[in-house]
Amino acid sequence: MKGVILAGGSGTRLHPLTRITNKHLLPIYDRPMISYAIESLVISGITEIMLVTGGTHAGEFLRLLGNGDEYGIDRLLYAYQERAGGIAEALGLAMRFVGEDDVLVMLADNIVEQTFLPTVERFAEQGKGARILLSEQENPEHLRHLGVPEFDADGKIVRIIEKPEHPPSPYAVTGIYCYDASVFEIIGGLVPSGRGELEITDVNNWYVDQGSMAYDVLEGFWGDAGESIQAYYEVNDFVRRNGVNKT
Repeated sequence: MKGVILAGGSGTRLHPLTRITNKHLLPIYDRPMISYAIESLVISGITEIMLVTGGTHAGEFLRLLGNGDEYGIDRLLYAYQERAGGIAEALGLAMRFVGEDDVLVMLADNIVEQTFLPTVERFAEQGKGARILLSEQENPEHLRHLGVPEFDADGKIVRIIEKPEHPPSPYAVTGIYCYDASVFEIIGGLVPSGRGELEITDVNNWYVDQGSMAYDVLEGFWGDAGESIQAYYEVNDFVRRNGVNKT
């Protein structure tokens, strides 16, 4: 399995912190945010990684990460997303890098208390399709800003709803996804959403419709450090007190 870390975006929700740098280079406790995503992949046995970024600060990732050897990466490549075209479009830039392999995609502002090695292992056993990570949320209001799965009576996902006014379950779709190589064919057939982007929820719902979507529920803390200034500092406080990427 190969890994793709998505570290683009303008980071407007973290202004003014992101006026001078990419949000994924901001510190979380004692090191840059991006290093936590890299660490989580490497711990899970994924050491061939492509970093997709954009904007005016893309070169700073090369200065920080170099060839990735210091971080335990065997092979590190970079891709540049020229415009804000959505998560699915950003993933599409990794098509030649991934080839016919499976891929784990992670949004670089996701911070997890427990590593997702079990999900990587289960997806390898699954053999095809997709597998996503969910996180149970206590606050229904928070779910209205996220992707939320709806389940049938057997606990199978029947659709994923983006930013639902009435969340159909207490689970959020995190920014961590496993796909087989057919994901790039799916992306190639997507139609831009109303905001002009290729949406990852449309990719996930394609797999749902095919009956090939599986999921795991993350144990422990999950935070999106790029969601807001408040979330950014909440993630900082958690990491400082508890640590993350535990096995």
